[in-house]
Amino acid sequence: MNSFENKVEKYQSNAVDTKEGTLILDSHKLSYHYDRVESWENNERVPPVSIDMALTRACGAMCSFCYAMVQEPQERSTIKTKEALELVDDFAEVGVKGVSLISDGESTLSKAYVPFIQHAHQAGIDVGNATNGWEWQPEKIDQVLPYLTWVRFTVAAGTPEGYSKIMFKGPEHTHVYERAMKHIKYAVELKKKLKLKVTLGIQMVLMPEFKDEILPFAKLAVDLGVDYGVIKHCSDDEMGTLGVDYSKYEQLYSLLQEAENLTNNETKIIIKWDKIKNKGKPTYKRFYGPQFLLQISGSGLVAPSGMFFNARYSKFHIGNYVDEKFKDIFKSDRYWRIMDYLASPYFDAQTMMGTLPIQHYVSEALDNHIKNEAKIQKASDNEPLHVNFL
Repeated sequence: MNSFENKVEKYQSNAVDTKEGTLILDSHKLSYHYDRVESWENNERVPPVSIDMALTRACGAMCSFCYAMVQEPQERSTIKTKEALELVDDFAEVGVKGVSLISDGESTLSKAYVPFIQHAHQAGIDVGNATNGWEWQPEKIDQVLPYLTWVRFTVAAGTPEGYSKIMFKGPEHTHVYERAMKHIKYAVELKKKLKLKVTLGIQMVLMPEFKDEILPFAKLAVDLGVDYGVIKHCSDDEMGTLGVDYSKYEQLYSLLQEAENLTNNETKIIIKWDKIKNKGKPTYKRFYGPQFLLQISGSGLVAPSGMFFNARYSKFHIGNYVDEKFKDIFKSDRYWRIMDYLASPYFDAQTMMGTLPIQHYVSEALDNHIKNEAKIQKASDNEPLHVNFL
């Protein structure tokens, strides 16, 4: 089998069949947006398919693995509901297809949270939500769950003490675990009751020192009855501020395989093997991904990637939708000057930014495509779940 066939097979094998459809979490979905890939290859200015963002920078959690800790300092702006709804309108006008509320804040804390999701649904934009679930009370869940494509809960560990130690003030503060579990269970039951198509999952951001929580996490996912439990790597900045020792992931492979084997018909246990085995070093140097998957801070800052939210990367700060309409930011010379620079030989993703950004799979695929190492093919099969989230 040649190199091209190996890479095609890899991306296909990373798809997981669930009772509701095919789920792709450890790869990309560019094949289902082939028209934009063609336009990009022809040097046309394509709008991002997906945007990852937050409606606030506030968060009550204190996660030891959180990349937001290395995204300080930057300006903080309060996002008003009016601004958030106008942002949705701009997304629709520009051609954005999916929005993930996932970035550098807990969006459920924003007053704009419910109206933003409902308005995006009305505008034909898919919305997903990553949350710790602490402030996701039943009355709020009732208002948004029918309009969401997916919800992914950050669950750092499978035991109450481990969860509270990693995500809050210490192992004795298990009330945050209990609150999250209560809200997750409510969402699972509401999905069944209303026969909603929304996908519900829990995610563990794995640092090697959390190894004792791997199997409890997988068992918890099965016990909760969520659609999936996913275990992923932890990103770090280029200076190693969070102290992630990527060399130690290899020692966890047997434990991760054991966790993966707990998969059943209701709940899939998914390991993001591609990133876990990557050891923090991408194969690409040019950073093409942001043109397809853009990030916006909870401060309103528009930047190519969350890796650049920190003020020391101000040369990559494109604008702020609190001050200027997003559609104008997208059309600006600065937007495209920065995108062109990231895709040029003058930028090196291996040394000039943090490890394994959200755009990793997309950037890797586009880089292979340009190099003719593995051409992106137009999809001929049925669309997977969450197709508008790259």
